[in-house]
Amino acid sequence: MKLINNDCIAAMKEMPDNSVDSIVTDPPYELGFMGKSWDSSGIAFNVEVWQEALRVLKPGGHLLAFSGSRTYHRMAVAIEDAGFQIRDQIMWVYGSGFPKSLNIEKAINKIDGVEFIEKPASGVGFMNAEGAGGYNTTINQLEQVGESSERAANWHGWGTALKPAHEPIVLARKPLIGTVANNVLTWGVGGLNIDGSRVGNGTGETKTVNYPDIRGNNYNNASGSVEYTVTDQGRWPANVIHDGSDEVSDLLGEPARFFYCAKASKRDRNEGLDGFEAKETFALNAGGREKKTAQGDWDDVTKRWISQPKANHHPTVKPTDLMRYLCRLVTPPQGVVLDPFMGSGSTGKAAVLEGFDFIGIDMTPEYVKIAEARIKYAQNNKNIDLFNA
Repeated sequence: MKLINNDCIAAMKEMPDNSVDSIVTDPPYELGFMGKSWDSSGIAFNVEVWQEALRVLKPGGHLLAFSGSRTYHRMAVAIEDAGFQIRDQIMWVYGSGFPKSLNIEKAINKIDGVEFIEKPASGVGFMNAEGAGGYNTTINQLEQVGESSERAANWHGWGTALKPAHEPIVLARKPLIGTVANNVLTWGVGGLNIDGSRVGNGTGETKTVNYPDIRGNNYNNASGSVEYTVTDQGRWPANVIHDGSDEVSDLLGEPARFFYCAKASKRDRNEGLDGFEAKETFALNAGGREKKTAQGDWDDVTKRWISQPKANHHPTVKPTDLMRYLCRLVTPPQGVVLDPFMGSGSTGKAAVLEGFDFIGIDMTPEYVKIAEARIKYAQNNKNIDLFNA
């Protein structure tokens, strides 16, 4: 394991060509999330980042990079412009998203002089969200007094945002040298670990099945059928991953049809961080006002939210089980995984548990220390079930 506290471009420039087997990373979504400056720098859209990533990746190696639904396209274009081939898009779908929407009726009422009283928000407030496209929550909420104005009432039930329920992951590949077979033999990468990423264990049963004969590209005009002998090894990995929630299962059907993984648990986030200072996660919104960013209790004396402090206070921790699955999908046995946006080290934990080597880069010293502790804990405890208790 090698952890580097540096700017990712500078760090990758020190790495040799064709030296890593895969890149699995969670770059900034460039949304200004929780007022964090690193999430509004434009780094994820910088072609130079992905050019350096392309250079250090072996020919045929794969890149997996998360993004947000509003900004994915800019990152994907930068990755493509750097020389990668976009191979697919994986969707991580979940039911726990919360709509961060402006209440248009309320906004018009404020213009029209309808009276409001200010009260502490009881949860994640969104009806008077301010700044960054309505994505910031505030420490208070405004409760309307009296009836809406006539023109405000015309906009009852209107808002500005949908409920977030998925995060896209780009699946890209460095161009092959020759055929897939020759590239795999030369560089050890170029394919996806299908059997190692199948959903479920399968029954092991061998059976004969008949499929429509679509040979010769006759997808729409198949005539007759072709007989195949297949062994049930579990379901072929799909480009949809979900959290197993009832809400998503109702949409997609039986959870076992797809790989599923819930968002990071408290245990997953904080394992190995005993002795680390727990920090509150307050931030400033676009207007410079303090806003609530975590569940907690309102303090009438300080007039602020007292949040639940977290040892791992990184705001966008990905679940280790999900990162394990992604690392396994694109990395050959004993391969090297690179994460140029390491954060608090979930990719590194995943690499350890899957038996891969890992290089992680992050420019924030305190996140590197958190990542180091989490990865070391996984190294020392990788023979026990860390995450399912």
